[in-house]
Amino acid sequence: MSQDLGRPREPTPQLIPKARGGRAQRATYLLLALCAAALYLASEPLMLIAHGLTSHFVALQIGVLLKGTCYLAEEIFHLQSRYHGSFWKALSACFPLHWYRSMVLICGLAYITLPKGDGQPVSFHLSTAGMCHLLILALGLQKPSAVEMSEMSERSKQNVAHGLAWSYYVGYLKIVLPRVKKSMEEFTRANPNMQACRETWKLHILVPLSCDVYDDLEKADSNIQYLTDLTETTQNRAGIKKRVYKHSLYAIRDEDNKPWHCAVEYATPLQSLYAMSQDECAAFSREDRLEQAKLFYRTLEEILKGSRECAGTYRLIVYEELGEAETHFLSREILWHLRQQRHEEYAMYEGNQLQNPPTTLSSTELNLQISTSDQPQPLRSDC
Repeated sequence: MSQDLGRPREPTPQLIPKARGGRAQRATYLLLALCAAALYLASEPLMLIAHGLTSHFVALQIGVLLKGTCYLAEEIFHLQSRYHGSFWKALSACFPLHWYRSMVLICGLAYITLPKGDGQPVSFHLSTAGMCHLLILALGLQKPSAVEMSEMSERSKQNVAHGLAWSYYVGYLKIVLPRVKKSMEEFTRANPNMQACRETWKLHILVPLSCDVYDDLEKADSNIQYLTDLTETTQNRAGIKKRVYKHSLYAIRDEDNKPWHCAVEYATPLQSLYAMSQDECAAFSREDRLEQAKLFYRTLEEILKGSRECAGTYRLIVYEELGEAETHFLSREILWHLRQQRHEEYAMYEGNQLQNPPTTLSSTELNLQISTSDQPQPLRSDC
């Protein structure tokens, strides 16, 4: 067995992005400290610094106020369909009212009471600030960046991938995975000549990041051979009586033409991502598809890790196909995971064996000698 089976392969783990951390927020605090230090070193009067900060802050809040007003001008025409006729809900959707009212009031009072450096009236400053922000809105210069939109979607779990992953889990995996081991056990009992390794009694789910899903695995790779279907699972579902769920068992042949039996199938929601990228109405580019496929894998992995009833019943196989098509790329990918599972089981078994106390004592250890004679024997061993 290869010695590198215990190490994660490259570059597949690097293809899946991790959840964003708080580095952007920490960078904000760092830059804030640097700006405060720069103001301190400038040795300007404190009142002048306070007035400058307040004026800029008021200008920013005026921008938020004007932006919310522009959005409200559209939302009032959708009160019934979007907000159930509640004007307050529409107002709350356009303005962060839980803190915005008090913040605007405090900044406004501070701006009015602080002395002005240029002698211009308050109305002049408010008008110029408002005009600047309205020009920014009109020219579309204040739109969120792609990173901001991606982060907001991931935090609110509103990506296409999140919905597909949860639908796939709730509507399918949560139903079938708890029965996978039992189905494999029934198969091996009924077919003693086609024994599947117990460590691989799992559903192997293929996740190609290209979303290129074959309906027939035998056409994808000639080393993958269909054998039979496992025991069906029937359940009444959404008005469908005795809906059938089943898995297909395949023989994956290695370099020595030895068959490895396992249940394998594609993650079907990837077909939806691929179809969306082919439909102009979806406005879904290939780059969007790749990003959502990665997020789908990460979300599904997180969901399954938190599911107790699905523990130890699945194996996610994520991969990115190479630029040049290889004849047996998919079979080698599956075989690597099958061998990896065996290696993990053997390593765990050997680790447990090392942790157990030895059952026999060596010659250098203390030996308990029991005499066969009924008479008392001397304690010295050299007698």
